[in-house]
Amino acid sequence: MKQWKHAFKLDPNKYLSEEGIRAVCESGTDAVIVGGSDGVTFDNVWELFEKIEPYDVPLVLEVSDMEAVVPGFDYYFVPSVLNSKDKTWVLDMQHQAMKTYGDMVEEQLIVSEGYCIVNEEAKAFQKTNCFPVTEEDILAYARLVEHLFPLPIFYLEYSGKMGDEALIRKVSEELSRTQFFYGGGIQSKEEAEALEGFVDTMVVGNIIYEDLETALQTVPGSKKG
Repeated sequence: MKQWKHAFKLDPNKYLSEEGIRAVCESGTDAVIVGGSDGVTFDNVWELFEKIEPYDVPLVLEVSDMEAVVPGFDYYFVPSVLNSKDKTWVLDMQHQAMKTYGDMVEEQLIVSEGYCIVNEEAKAFQKTNCFPVTEEDILAYARLVEHLFPLPIFYLEYSGKMGDEALIRKVSEELSRTQFFYGGGIQSKEEAEALEGFVDTMVVGNIIYEDLETALQTVPGSKKG
């Protein structure tokens, strides 16, 4: 996981053709993450898992609903939304995950993420009842995850729009032990390449459903386009 440079995120509540799924899984990406902000159910996660499981790529389920946890994934990412006003999204869901699945899944497969959601218009921001964050807030959360509550992943989520490159660079400088995931608004190969020097792992999601060929170009080393 530490070596992942790129991951695609597939939403079980969105349609992607069999050909599209194959293209994503065989693209050279380092991982495929399954997750979404709304409409995630056990049935649609299972349906998507059955389609991606045959491919030779690490599969991750990002847990947003305890009722939608499907067995068989390589990793289970459990997000703590640091700028949520609601304790449910910071601690309670993680506690419930350990109560329900902690003795059923190997410990190394459950990975905690320190999430900071920036885009106030994003469904994820609204669903998790987040409060707006300043640059100082974001950097403080990065330091918290790196030093005070050391977590494996700090995930800066812009969800639908591209983040400020200067801020992304500053966040990167705060993290050494913690893996820096970035997601949001990557719309081109050039934007992906611009992030490569600052983030450990870029996560590409929405563009898959808008322009698959462009999405495939975001994979480092892609010869497409």
